Amino acid sequence: MNSALKHWKEAATVILAARTGCNVRPAVIDGLKTSEISSPPNFAKSDLPHNPVFDYEVLLLQRSSKAGFMPKAYVFPGGLVESSDFSSDWLETFKSFRHWPNFGLGLVKQAPETRPPIFATDRQKLGSPIPSAVALRICAVRETFEESGILLVVPKNEENDIDFMNHRGCGNNSTSLTRLNELFDKREVARWRALEVPHTAQDEQEIVHFKWSTPSEVLHSFQARELFIPMPQVYELGRMCHYPQLQELHSFARMRAAEGCEQFVPVRLESPDCRLALLPGDDLYPKNLDQLEERGVILSTEKSFEQLQRESAALHRAVFSDLYTVAVHMNITPKYKHLRPIGAPSQTRSPRPKL
Repeated sequence: MNSALKHWKEAATVILAARTGCNVRPAVIDGLKTSEISSPPNFAKSDLPHNPVFDYEVLLLQRSSKAGFMPKAYVFPGGLVESSDFSSDWLETFKSFRHWPNFGLGLVKQAPETRPPIFATDRQKLGSPIPSAVALRICAVRETFEESGILLVVPKNEENDIDFMNHRGCGNNSTSLTRLNELFDKREVARWRALEVPHTAQDEQEIVHFKWSTPSEVLHSFQARELFIPMPQVYELGRMCHYPQLQELHSFARMRAAEGCEQFVPVRLESPDCRLALLPGDDLYPKNLDQLEERGVILSTEKSFEQLQRESAALHRAVFSDLYTVAVHMNITPKYKHLRPIGAPSQTRSPRPKL
């Protein structure tokens, strides 16, 4: 167990984007970018692009109604890490890269003291020779295959004739680990391909349905109450709306990959007329986060939404009227060359009273 994470379990998620074959006119993209740049910092109106401007879709999986966490929600593929993800048996697979930083993944520019604990933890001290950056990718690939039947990486000579279903359900036992070792090739792990939409099949256990949709379509469906997505999905899909072309999204991801990332721990603040999720950099974000986590405290205030907005110079918060009505308010510059999310369409001036 990683004691540095205290109250959190370790997990990995992958956002899988696949090309649809739709050709986007350059004029449409240029117009979209112009409108985004001129958007107000709190995204008071909907700036979401419509479906025709996207040439890719993202995969969302619906969790079972019996799931202990976020039942019925649509989420990105992923799940909890297993001990096999950090097993020393992986050393044989990565033997050609063991002396490279992070087994060839390279180092990030972010200062070590600001790295999220899930990445910064010295795994050698926990008994594993596998770096966090590698093990978390193994976890994401494994969980994606278990939940959707999509295997992201295979040895090149098996790409065309591998029996995917024979390898499904890889878990924490030695046989499954050996079979995964046979499938993984370090060069393939580093090559996240721009796939066309692959055949997908839910596992009928944790996952009961899958959905390939454009980022804006998912956000519109969420606002229309046709499906539910948790806050991380709302935020990341809003970011992706800046890049309706898969090639541009891929270029941005490669450019930003070595910059690092910020740990987001939303802090709930209850107000008489709305609910807020405070994020790092917001004027109201608590400085004693560890103490709040230990006590499980939910902050509350008698101030209205309008008062809270007026009295805060730095905004980085999600404002909820209910589970399906949310707006991201952000007027600070994102760290590590990241993007502000384009807000989901919602009412942001005077939220409806909570139900």
